[in-house]
Amino acid sequence: MNKRFLTFMVSILLVGLLAACGSNNNANNSASEPAANQPAADAGEGSSGGDAERVVKHALGETIIKGTPQKVVVLTNEGTEAVLALGVKPVGAVKSWTGDPWYKHIKDKMEGVTVLGEESQPNIELIAGLQPDLIIANKMRHEKIYEQLSAIAPTVEAQDLRGYWKENFTLYADALNKKAEGEKLIADFDARIEDFKAKAGSKLNETVSMVRFMGGKTRVYHTDTFSGIIFDQIGIARNAMTKNSKETFVDEITKERLPEVEADRLFYFTYDTGDGKGNATEQEWTGDPLWKSLKVVQEGRAKRVDDAIWNTAGGILAANLMLDELYQIYEV
Repeated sequence: MNKRFLTFMVSILLVGLLAACGSNNNANNSASEPAANQPAADAGEGSSGGDAERVVKHALGETIIKGTPQKVVVLTNEGTEAVLALGVKPVGAVKSWTGDPWYKHIKDKMEGVTVLGEESQPNIELIAGLQPDLIIANKMRHEKIYEQLSAIAPTVEAQDLRGYWKENFTLYADALNKKAEGEKLIADFDARIEDFKAKAGSKLNETVSMVRFMGGKTRVYHTDTFSGIIFDQIGIARNAMTKNSKETFVDEITKERLPEVEADRLFYFTYDTGDGKGNATEQEWTGDPLWKSLKVVQEGRAKRVDDAIWNTAGGILAANLMLDELYQIYEV
C-alpha cells in the first residue's frame, strides 16, 4: 500500500468524523431552540391568559384574580346573561326567576350547568363543591355571604341590580379577563340604540307607561328599572304619572288608579312563577271595565310583552331582545 493511498484514506476518515460531530451538535441544538421559521411559544401559551394576577375593584373591595377564570359561578340572573354574552358557560348559576330552571331565551346555552338555588338564597355547599375559580355576585343580594364566598374562590360583587346592567357587565368582563370583548358588546348595543333613535324619529315623543301584574298586586314601572333605563337611553317620552311620581322605581296601584297609566303607548308584562297567581291578576285587571275604558287600550296600543325580556332577566341578552321587539312595535 503506497504512501499516497494511506494519506487519502486518513482524509476520508477525518471528514466522516467531523460530519458525525456536526450532526450530533445540530440534533442537540434543535431540541433546545425553536426552528428558524417557528417563533418560541409565549409565556402563557397552553393556558388561558397565563398566570398573571389582576386586581379587580368592586362594590365590596378589591379582589385578586389569577389569569383567565375557567370555572365560573354566577349568582344573579343578569350576571348569567353577561357571562354567556362573553362566550363563557358557567359551571353553576342560580336558577332563572321564571322557567324550569332557565329562561327560554338562554335555555339552549345552559345545558349541563349546575343549578345553585335561588338568586336570593344560593346554596353555599353546592358552590364549594364546584371548586370555581371565580364567583360573580351582587351586593344587593349577597353582601352578607361575601366572606363565605370569598373563602371558596375570588369573588366580585356588583353594586346594584334593577337597570344597572351596563355597569355590572363592565365589571364582570374585567373579572373574566375579557375587558376588550365587553367594551365591544356595549359599543354594539349603543350603536343599535342610536340606529333605533334615528329611525323612530318623532315617534319617540309618544308617551309610554309600563304596568306589571304579579300575584296579588299590580305595579307601574318608572325610570329606575331595567326597561325604564333603556327607554331613557333611547329618549322615549314617559307619561305624566311617571314624570310626576315621587318614586323612580315603581308605584303599586289599585284599580282606581288605572286612569293614571293612560299614555300614547302602554306595555304590560306579567310575573308568574308557575302557580298561576300572576296570570290570574292579569286576567282580572285586563278584564276590568276601567282597563277597557283606557283610550290606549281602545286604540289597540296596549301591548303585552315578555316579563323575562322586559324586566326580570335584566342583562345584555334581554336588552338586545327588548330592542328587537321595539323595532317591530315601532315599525322602524
